[in-house]
Amino acid sequence: MKVLIVYYSTYGHVHQMAEAMAEGVRQVDGAEAVMRRVPETLPSEVLEKMGAQEAQKTFSHIPICTVEELAEADAVIFGTPTRFGNMCGQMRQFLDATGQLWAQGKLVGKVGSVFTSTATQHGGQESTILSFHISLLHQGFVIVGLPYTFQGQTRIDEITGCSPYGASTIAGGSGERLPSENELEGARFQGRHVAEITSKLSA
Repeated sequence: MKVLIVYYSTYGHVHQMAEAMAEGVRQVDGAEAVMRRVPETLPSEVLEKMGAQEAQKTFSHIPICTVEELAEADAVIFGTPTRFGNMCGQMRQFLDATGQLWAQGKLVGKVGSVFTSTATQHGGQESTILSFHISLLHQGFVIVGLPYTFQGQTRIDEITGCSPYGASTIAGGSGERLPSENELEGARFQGRHVAEITSKLSA
């Protein structure tokens, strides 16, 4: 059973959450976690001005995803930073290239799930995931979120991401905040939950 984790990360926050997702997936017997990045669309000079090039070197070893790999997976967990309350352009462009899979119904019945990162506490974490679900529903994915059995999303003793729609982290205005242990645990929980649901559906 293959769970594909496909993400875009600018400064590494989504990458760290993706790694935690993979940890959760691997906690389920027979589940394989495969991490992939979507192609970059920004020129290198723009990334340099953004200060993102150094950060991206830390996960440049993760292979670039091909559209065909989506059809080969039993489940796909998508990770994207928020751009004005929606997915980033890199992820949008990747999904827009899946028209052939849609025409052939290749993704119908697969489990789909989403996680995200925002700069601020209310910067579109929920709207990004919910609007992402629209694309998954068009492809026929069976959507899985982050249930309240992950009790870390109910805590009020610290500022934290995560909602019933999916795990999330808060990066800070300058990206200075790294994912907290609670947010990483939410990602692990979601990865495990996706793998468990996929296993049941496969059976």
